[in-house]
Amino acid sequence: MNAPASTHRPIQQLPDQLISQIAAGEVVERPSAVVKELLENALDAGSTQITVRLEEGGVKRIAITDNGRGIAPDEMPLALARHATSKIASLTDLENVATLGFRGEALASIASVAAVSITSRTPSAPHAWQIIGSHHGTVSPSSGAFGTTIDVQDLYFNTPARRKFLKSEQTEYGHCAEVVRRIALARPDVSFSLSHNGRTIDHWNVSDMAKRSAQILGTDFAEARLAIDEAAGPLHLHGFIGLPTASKARADGQFFYVNGRFVRDKLLLHAVRAAYQDVLHGDRFPSYALSLDLDPALVDVNVHPSKIEVRFRDSRAVHQFVFHAVQRALAQTSATAHGSVPAPITAAEVKASGSNWQPRPHEQTSFGAQLSSTFSPSPFPPGSRWDAPGVATSALGVAQSTERYGALFKSSELDMASVAAAPAAPLSAPIRPMSNDDFPLGFALAQLHGIYILAQNTKGLVLVDMHAAHERILYEQLKNALDAQIDGSDMQVQPLLIPVTFFADAIEVGTADENQETLKKLGFDIAVMSPTTLAVRAVPTLLKNADAQTLARDVLRDVREYGGSRVLIERRNELLGTLACHTAVRANRILTVPEMNALLRQMESTERADQCNHGRPTWVQLEISALDKLFLRGQ
Repeated sequence: MNAPASTHRPIQQLPDQLISQIAAGEVVERPSAVVKELLENALDAGSTQITVRLEEGGVKRIAITDNGRGIAPDEMPLALARHATSKIASLTDLENVATLGFRGEALASIASVAAVSITSRTPSAPHAWQIIGSHHGTVSPSSGAFGTTIDVQDLYFNTPARRKFLKSEQTEYGHCAEVVRRIALARPDVSFSLSHNGRTIDHWNVSDMAKRSAQILGTDFAEARLAIDEAAGPLHLHGFIGLPTASKARADGQFFYVNGRFVRDKLLLHAVRAAYQDVLHGDRFPSYALSLDLDPALVDVNVHPSKIEVRFRDSRAVHQFVFHAVQRALAQTSATAHGSVPAPITAAEVKASGSNWQPRPHEQTSFGAQLSSTFSPSPFPPGSRWDAPGVATSALGVAQSTERYGALFKSSELDMASVAAAPAAPLSAPIRPMSNDDFPLGFALAQLHGIYILAQNTKGLVLVDMHAAHERILYEQLKNALDAQIDGSDMQVQPLLIPVTFFADAIEVGTADENQETLKKLGFDIAVMSPTTLAVRAVPTLLKNADAQTLARDVLRDVREYGGSRVLIERRNELLGTLACHTAVRANRILTVPEMNALLRQMESTERADQCNHGRPTWVQLEISALDKLFLRGQ
């Protein structure tokens, strides 16, 4: 293959037009990039109403009108000049950027590859003014309301090679519409209107975050979401995350904002993904709309011309804060998330009642007790009429047990002997309505094929996968017990009799050398032996049987990218998950009705009980209305 012929040319200054077109290659990648830059300028101008008009996917025309503070006529040429901005004036301003735009090159770059006109009117001006073309254009009087209209036509008309790389009209419009959705989602206090080829596509009035997120992310997300609003020091995270059941096959429902700016940051994405690890099934992706607010001095937004990437001063702290905030919200994914659960039954109350009911997970005191704990004990006195295996399998039993179950759990001082001796109520006797607030999963009716538990609650029928449910209960018990053992104490470390040495690149060696304190807190002793060799001298006791070299590489990668590592937690949880899976009740084990009810009560008091360790649902609700439709009742 022949090398291209080189032509020697003297060093020379490039013309401004060519410089702007080179810069446009970074800023104006496609029509959606133009929409993004212009919308950010409109928001920085204090607009509360923005209209976006597109033609032919934005290639023929992009016109954005706002009601912001406008541009004074003597500043309009500067608005189209390179590196001219009103948002920063010094290095201090650059390190404390509080606006969406600040580089001062977007309008100049757009004007170098398209026909641009700006029409603007300030509140004090008697009429609007207009400039066409570039900063060399003439400012002339015009008509227009308060605010600014920027009209961009014939994108890439003077760079035909670049225009050939654009996709179809519908594809380019899709990218533009996505940009509008992202920005509108972050600013519910601003109304947005989007039209394409003269037809209005979307319109969002001023509202709150709950309503705006429902409009943009859909009703499915609105019906299956959790609110987050947590603060720690200078960090504040707020917004909504989708329940694991609302996960998607693609990551197109993930919106993360830093100080109002949409970003794609791998540190933040990893933190959220790690929080969903125990409740997400397979390769599914969670949906969320989250905003992280912090001091602008703690984040660098001047990483890339597109301003979609950021860098945090303390990445570890940010990662841990986001992870724990999302994890705490997801911990509420249980039956009680849709209602309140009664106060925990104390050991004294259980003893006083004469029942052999097992303590709730948080009442267990030892790791061994956690492992051996099961839901098998009956919540009723042995030998009583309510302890019989088939007590709730008949129509009469269902009616009676509903009343007596509610009475039992409502009062810990109930005379159990009187309950056992109570006469059977006739079918026509009125039954006290169950409270869904008290027992969201209701009360067991029967077992289906040795796999599922059928229960009745106020809404209708509940189906429970008993293995998946018990697996989650045991898994959470094991985690809580282990955390209680190591809480407040140093990480238990296993020194290696023979250190494991391995070849490492310069980045891995540098990471190990710079993060010795962090590695020690994680339970690792990784020493630098030479510029190309690392030695693993100690690992956490819990992972003593793991491959030390692979483990060390994974930890160093996480420490480098996220400022810390969750490898220890993830590996630990894998071991506990496997243990819980093998310990949980297996299919085809016949349970008594009291055993099934005890499992339901433990589900109601267990965090993340809506999914098993692998992200599969543990229970589903079939409402009476759905059952009526199956049998055409009322039709």
